[in-house]
Amino acid sequence: MKKIHIIGIIIIAVSIGAILTTLNNTSTYASFTEAAQSPGSEFHVVGKLNKEKESTYDPKINANLFSFFMVDNKGTERKVILNKNKPQDFERSEQIVLIGKMKGEEFIASDILMKCPSKYNDGKPQETAVK
Repeated sequence: MKKIHIIGIIIIAVSIGAILTTLNNTSTYASFTEAAQSPGSEFHVVGKLNKEKESTYDPKINANLFSFFMVDNKGTERKVILNKNKPQDFERSEQIVLIGKMKGEEFIASDILMKCPSKYNDGKPQETAVK
């Protein structure tokens, strides 16, 4: 075999390995119910903070432990444990996207994304004049 053929085979093998690795690490959007059916898999769960229930964050005890209750888009409520500090303006968020896994009845989040009201329109939809 020529050197060029060996290099080509190596490049193809590395490319296939990279593709398989990225496919294995992808997560999908789901509800808490769907995430509970596959507790070992990582999911993105979209929902809203349940402001009627207490959220717990005490940086004196553990600055990297924050728990709260969230209701997903299908109406299922679960306790969420985030192993990070409490995000700024968390209570003002309109929508939350959690990235993590179910463990029993709790969702263990590795990351959180928040959609907050716009600071430019004070959280109110802008009105547009129709002429």
